[in-house]
Amino acid sequence: MIVAAVLFVYAVLLCTLAPRLLRGAGWAERAPRLGIVVWQVLGASALTSAVLAGLALTVPTVRVSADLAELLQACVMALTAQYASPGGAAAGAAGAVLALAVLGRVTWCAGTALVRIGRERREHREVLDMVGRADPVRGVVVLDHDEPAAYCLPGRHRRTVITTSALHTLDDEQLTAVLAHEGAHQAERHDAVLAWTQALARAFPRVPLFRTAEAEIARLVEMRADDVAAARSGRLTTAAALLAVAGGPTPAVALAAGGSTAARRVRRLIEAHPPLSRLRIAAGSLTAAVALAVPLLIVGGPAAAATQLNYCPNGTPAAQVTSMR
Repeated sequence: MIVAAVLFVYAVLLCTLAPRLLRGAGWAERAPRLGIVVWQVLGASALTSAVLAGLALTVPTVRVSADLAELLQACVMALTAQYASPGGAAAGAAGAVLALAVLGRVTWCAGTALVRIGRERREHREVLDMVGRADPVRGVVVLDHDEPAAYCLPGRHRRTVITTSALHTLDDEQLTAVLAHEGAHQAERHDAVLAWTQALARAFPRVPLFRTAEAEIARLVEMRADDVAAARSGRLTTAAALLAVAGGPTPAVALAAGGSTAARRVRRLIEAHPPLSRLRIAAGSLTAAVALAVPLLIVGGPAAAATQLNYCPNGTPAAQVTSMR
C-alpha cells in the first residue's frame, strides 16, 4: 500500500506542479531539443507512475531472488495472504482497474489517432499527386497557389510541398532555409513526437501536464527546426523566410514553417539568445533521466530491501505471510 501511495502522490505532483514550473521556460527556447525531451520524459514518468501504482495494489511486492522457484513461492504466498481478506481483495481489484484503465485509454487514443492521421495523410497525398507537380531538383512538390506557403507531409511516403507564390517570393537562401526547416521535421520525426503528446492530451484532457506538454512541444519542435535552418542559412535569413510564409495555408496533418507561432519564433531568431552551456544541458538531461527512473526506483526499492527477509520459512502457514507494497 505504501508503494502505491507514494507512486500516486508522485504522479499527482508531477501532473500539477511541472506545468507551472516549466510552461514557457526560457531555457527551453534556448535548447528546444532538450525541452522536447524533458516534456516527453515527464509525461512518460507520470504515466508509468500511475500504471505502477495500480500494479502495486494488485500484486504485492516480494523480495528479489535469484532462485526462480523461491521467487515464485514467495509471490504465491504473498498473493494468497493479500486476497484472503476483503480489504486486500478490494485494493487489488481497484489497482487492476486503475492500471488497465490508464493503459486502455492511452492505447485507444493513440490507436485511433494513428488511424486518423494515416487516413488524412493518404488522402492529402492523393490530392497532391493529382494537382501538384514534382520538382526533382529541389525534391519538393510544387503546388499552384497565390499565397506563399511551405509544409511537409511526414510519414513513410513523405512530401515537402511549396507553393508557386513562395517560389516567387523567396530568394535562393530563404528557400534553402525553408527546405532545411521542413527537412528537420522529417529527419527528427517530429510528427511522431506530436502524435504521442496529442494522444496523451486527448486521453486525459483534464491533466495539466499532458495539456501543457502538447502546446509546449508543438512550439518547441518548430523552434528546433528553425535552429537547424538557421545553422545552415543564418538566423536573419531564416527569420525573413518565416515571415514570408507565415500566413500561408497548411493542412492539419502537415508541419509548416509558418503557423501561429511564427511571430514569436521570428523574434527569437532576431534576438539571438546564446544557446545553453554544455553543463546546463548535461544537468537538464540528468534531471530528465532521474524523473524517468523515479517510478522504477520506488517500486524496486522495497523489493531490493527485502532480499534478506524470509518470506517462505519452513512450516510457516500462508496466513502468517506479510506482504509488502
